[in-house]
This record gives sequence, structure tokens and C-alpha cells, in this order.
Amino acid sequence: MTSAALKNTRLVVALLAAGAMGGASVSALNALHGSAVAAPTSAAVATTGSVASTPVALPDFSRITERHGPAVVNISVTGTTKVSSGSPLAQGDGDDDDDALAGDPFFEFFRRFQQGQGRQGRGGQQEVPTRGQGSGFIVSSDGIILTNAHVVRDAREVTVKLTDRREFRAKVLGADPRTDVAVLRIAASNLPVVTLGKTSELKVGEWVLAIGSPFGFENTVTAGVVSAKGRSLPDDSTVPFIQTDVAINPGNSGGPLFNARGEVVGINSQIYSRSGGYQGVSFAIPIDIAARIQKQIVANGKVEHARLGVAVQEVNQTFADSFKLDKPEGALVSTVEKGSPAEKAGLQSGDVVRKVNGQPIVSSGDLAALIGLAAPGDTVKLDVWRQGSAKEITARLASADEKSAQAAGKKDSPSQGKLGLALRPLQPDERQEAGLDSGLVVQQASGPAALAGVQAGDVLIAINGTPVRNVEQVRSVVAKADKSVALLIQRGDSKIFVPVNLG
Repeated sequence: MTSAALKNTRLVVALLAAGAMGGASVSALNALHGSAVAAPTSAAVATTGSVASTPVALPDFSRITERHGPAVVNISVTGTTKVSSGSPLAQGDGDDDDDALAGDPFFEFFRRFQQGQGRQGRGGQQEVPTRGQGSGFIVSSDGIILTNAHVVRDAREVTVKLTDRREFRAKVLGADPRTDVAVLRIAASNLPVVTLGKTSELKVGEWVLAIGSPFGFENTVTAGVVSAKGRSLPDDSTVPFIQTDVAINPGNSGGPLFNARGEVVGINSQIYSRSGGYQGVSFAIPIDIAARIQKQIVANGKVEHARLGVAVQEVNQTFADSFKLDKPEGALVSTVEKGSPAEKAGLQSGDVVRKVNGQPIVSSGDLAALIGLAAPGDTVKLDVWRQGSAKEITARLASADEKSAQAAGKKDSPSQGKLGLALRPLQPDERQEAGLDSGLVVQQASGPAALAGVQAGDVLIAINGTPVRNVEQVRSVVAKADKSVALLIQRGDSKIFVPVNLG
């Protein structure tokens, strides 16, 4: 064989191998879903020393769409929202373009479409008419629909449009911002419904399908695979999200995520984007969670979440070495609330929670997700690492609503109310690692401090030039301050003064 012929042969093999890659990567998945496996052909190419892959058929997305698509609905929302007169939302261009800004890459799909100038409100605010679109799906033939809570937030009127072009005024039975799940009802009967699957049976790499109304284009179908499970996002949510690479855009929010058997396994909720559009990273709420929220809302009109009563932080390699852990996993307990279920169960600051009811805790967010999705009154078994040995602790969870009511009944402390910082003392090993004699760790930053750039994990060394040794000292200084304070912050090996305008 000539060198040219050999070169051409290698090129053909490379092209065939590249073309067969997609089929080979899904063979196991299709076998799981009962997809038809194509018979090997004589044209299959095998390289020397390797076994030829058996070509397989992809899931039949058209059948899923034909069978379950009629149960997917388009949701239109109208309402008003109050914004400052200088906000971009108050300065819309008057058309249907999206004038909202996505400051956070985990932005919500429910975007504000501006109409007119609005009415001037008190304090330099305007009441701006808003409208938006989202998706949803029918879970009961008598008109129960699931969607995202953010789709119907601030809604005065919700309209549901079916695939047969019928339209209904919908009633919002309830919404749970914590999980971003809402339940609607329309006055109709004998409606097509979806089949619910189990998120626990979903596998990474499995084919999934989304149906929704991106940018208002109704009944749009997109497909991809499950990229990961149990994702904790940097927001207030306690949901262990399903990550996919399914194309999701504004308007898909609230729509169903199907597996290859045509079962709904999630509600499409968020994307990660630096451009404001789809970039290959989408997140869905597990349907197991959504179904539980639906039952509570239909039965009681509200949702109750559980509370353990601890503040936790990540276990990095340094902490793992210090606590003699075999790997940097778990949730390090930094604070135990007085009177909380955690205190009653015997949890202590410095404990590392490694499992909840046998489920591993890899990152600190896993603990919040598992506890937040339990019910008040549930008993949980915690596997804890304390001072070099394992312990088992049982805690009876309380209601998160009780904590919220207690907090609402108390006057904000100066350090958190005006400054916006939740602080705790440095542990001895942390002082040694940071090379400090004193200081307070920032557990959470909000309000003025967050706007100034202070972050969780920073160490507050001094306030207005005076070294800080306890939280009460910070409260005292902030209470006496008029307009601003100067914070000396250490972040890593760097120290910087941060001016904070108290307003």
C-alpha cells in the first residue's frame, strides 16, 4: 500500500470513529430504556487490537413528544412590580424586549417585559407593569399544574394555554420560593397528564428531553443528557438540582424534563450563563421534591420545611488534615443555635457531619439540602466526626417557620441589622493558620457589608482601627456609628480596609 493510500485509509477510519462516537456513548443508556438496538453491519470498522462498537438507535424523542407534549402548557403572567425610578426596569423602551439585567449568572427565567412609564410611587419608586412567560405541565386531569414559583411571582393574572389552543385563567394554589415550585389550578376536566418518574433512578449520562416555550416559542423540544445530580447552587435554595446540557432559555422555566421513557424527572428552573443565554449548563428541580411540595400545597395551601439549627462551612484539605479526616468531605459545624434541635441532640461546634440517614455529605450544601427537604418532626440520624472519632447522633427536626417567626419578633441586632454580617470567633487552629491573635470569621454577608465587597469566609480583624475580639464589641461600635464604619478584613494572605456605608 502506498503512503498516500495508507494516509487516506487512516482518515476514513478517523472519520468513521468520530461519527460512531455518539452512538457508542449511549449504548448502555438505550439498553436501560429499552431502546431498539440496531444489528451490527458489515461496514463496522474495528481498529487493530480493539473491538468494534455496536451501533445503537437513539431514543425516539418524537414518540415522547407526541404522547406527552399535550400535557405541557404555556403560562402567561401579567402584574406590577415596584422599582426605583433610576432602575433599568423603570426605564424600559416600551416594547417587548427584555430590559432586565442578569446580574447573577443564576438568573431566573421569568423576565420582566416593560410597558409604559408606570406610576410614580413613594420614595422615588415606580409601579411598573410587567408581563412574562413560562411553562408548566399538567399532573392531574382535573386541572392541577406544576411550574416554577418565580414564574408566577407578583402575578395579578395567570393565563394557561394548552396545545389545542384553549386558554384558561389559572388560580395560584400556592408557591414555595425555597424550592421554586408553584401549583396552579384551571377549571377544566379530562385533561392530558404527564407520567411522573423517580429522580432517584435517574443516572448521570442518561438522555433527557425538555418541552417548553423559550422566548415564547410554544411547544419547543430540546434534548441532552444528565450532566450531574445533587448540585448545590450558591443561592438560598436547598434543592439538590439535576444538571443537564439540555438547551434551556427564558420561557422554558417551569417546564418538564423527561427521561427516555417519557416520565417527568424534573422541572427546568435555572441556567448558568455569562451571556444571558444558554451556555450548556442547565438545572432542574427533582420531581420527587416537586411532588412533595405539590401535596402539601394542595392539602394545606402552604409548605413547611424542617430546621436543624446549625451554621456550617466547607471542609477543605487543611481542615481535613487538622481533624484527621481521610478526605475533605462533610459539613463543618461552626455554630449551634441555642434551643435548636441540633443543641438538644448534642451537636457541637467543630463537629463534622458526614452522613444524614446514611446519605453521604460531600459538601456543606448537601446538609442544608437534605435537612431542608425533610419535614418538621422528622427524626434524622447524623454520622458525625468529633475529635478524631466517629459518633452517631439522632435529632428531631423543628419547623423552619418557627425560626422565621422568632427572628421576625426580635429587633435586628446592630451588627447584623445595620452592618449585615453574621460573625463567629476564630477557632484556635484557625487563629494559628491565619497568624492572628484575634478576629471574627464572617459566616454570612448581606446588606451594606455585602455591597462593600465583604464575603463569607473573610476574617474581620478590626473595626474603625480597633481590634475586634467578640461580637458584642462589633455591635457596640456599629450602634454608635453614624454613616459608615471602616472594616479591616483579611482574605487569604491579604489584608484590606473596607469602608461600609451604613445608610
